Amino acid sequence: MDSNSKPLSRQTLLSDTAILIYLALFKLILHWLTSGGYGYFRDEFYYIAASQHLQWGYLEFPPMIALITAAARWLLGESLFALHFFPALAGALIVLLTGLMARELGGGRFAQIFAALAVIVAPIYLGIDSVLTMDSFDQLWWVMAAYIVLRLLKQDDPKLWLLFGLVAGLGLMTKLTLLYFGAALVVGLLLTPSRKHLASKWLWLGGLIAFACVLPYIGWEFVNGWPTLEFWKVYAGGKAYPVTPLEFLLQQITILHPLLLPLWLAGLGYYLFSKEGKTYRPLGIAYVALFVVFMLTQAKNYFLAPAYPMLFAAGALVIERFAGRPRWNWLKPSYVSFVIIGGILTAPLVLPVLPVETYIRLFGSSAKIQTERLQTGQLPQYFADRFGWRNLTATVAQVYKSLPPEDQAKACIFASNYGEAGAINFFGKAYGLPQAISGHNQYYLWGPGNCTGELIITVGVPQQDVESGFNSVTVAATAKCKYCMPFESDLHILICRGLKGSIQELWPGVRNYS
Repeated sequence: MDSNSKPLSRQTLLSDTAILIYLALFKLILHWLTSGGYGYFRDEFYYIAASQHLQWGYLEFPPMIALITAAARWLLGESLFALHFFPALAGALIVLLTGLMARELGGGRFAQIFAALAVIVAPIYLGIDSVLTMDSFDQLWWVMAAYIVLRLLKQDDPKLWLLFGLVAGLGLMTKLTLLYFGAALVVGLLLTPSRKHLASKWLWLGGLIAFACVLPYIGWEFVNGWPTLEFWKVYAGGKAYPVTPLEFLLQQITILHPLLLPLWLAGLGYYLFSKEGKTYRPLGIAYVALFVVFMLTQAKNYFLAPAYPMLFAAGALVIERFAGRPRWNWLKPSYVSFVIIGGILTAPLVLPVLPVETYIRLFGSSAKIQTERLQTGQLPQYFADRFGWRNLTATVAQVYKSLPPEDQAKACIFASNYGEAGAINFFGKAYGLPQAISGHNQYYLWGPGNCTGELIITVGVPQQDVESGFNSVTVAATAKCKYCMPFESDLHILICRGLKGSIQELWPGVRNYS
């Protein structure tokens, strides 16, 4: 057989596409190897619970994350590796797509590899893709949508709006923030000659496809009285950390890695000011619009993260061409080396690879970037929320087992938030605990279940909040936690007997949207 006809020739294995796949696989394997560090993240218990109550919507999120979690549990189980499998895969696909965007812009091997490498190095993607969260998939849909728009503008092929609509619809069924990208893109189209696409039937058909995808979620909201609108009203008014415009900018530089600042600024400049980038100017304007809106609304810093891969792609192209000049040949190896070394040094800030005490000793409070109005302890919140759950469940189980059999039969567990309720339900199966209920967010909508109120074990609820509602309240135990968030440490476990009234009648009073 002729060597050139072999499916895996040396030329194929060393092609630009192959190298991009290797880089994507590197990120994938990196997350798989570190997937067991520290423990289950708070929100992962929530998504597991949602996957056990499959429906078309939930208070804080559309149904996609519950479906993905259900698929992971069905295919792989409930281990940390199983839950982190699909987020890692999503992150790897973003690496590949970013390299392909650089290629579409006209970038050679260096531009493609460097753009993909930037995604691997950036702390925000390393951190988000290391846990089960809707943000990993939200970012994937954003990047996929940007890639489609880039090709659409390059080829002037309006039929690609159909594919964009499908991706946007799937993205909206994952997280509603893709609405911001769509709105910003419209601004970009309006302010450039590409506004002609707004009159294209294909764009409007794509919009109908997106609407059809999200229609079941809208139906769920309607049937349930639009609870998400009420949740976001409460959330925006009290939970998000109020950053100043300067803080927002500095956080963007930090979460993307300071060494990558020249890269994405070069990419932004390419879209906004270069002659070659004129075709793709709607993407640059869209980024500026997103930055301004998120900054003014004091959004969490990672809301803008999905917009940077398209800047990395363009920035890598700019650097490739600039460094192609004889006097600047040194720039490519030097910049890449600095980025790789910088990425290695900062990776432990967001990946659970160091012993906890080592992490605290090396980084301490310097690793914390505030995104919510919550007091933090020795660890930043994204690590602290992985500690204490097993011990909490074991403490609750001790209290439950201390009850006489007749009391155990009628006992129910009420947790103050979804993290506690989810953890108790996840780990409590080994102890034979009844299902925990809560008034926090979606747990409130799921209701009190079979709980009668005769005997309730409360977790994390202040004693003064329940004393007036029961005939008897006793502090049975205290759950301690060294590394978790301060509000999850020293939690009182109360035994409450004799609810004064019907639990169904009193349930609306326990609602806590936050």
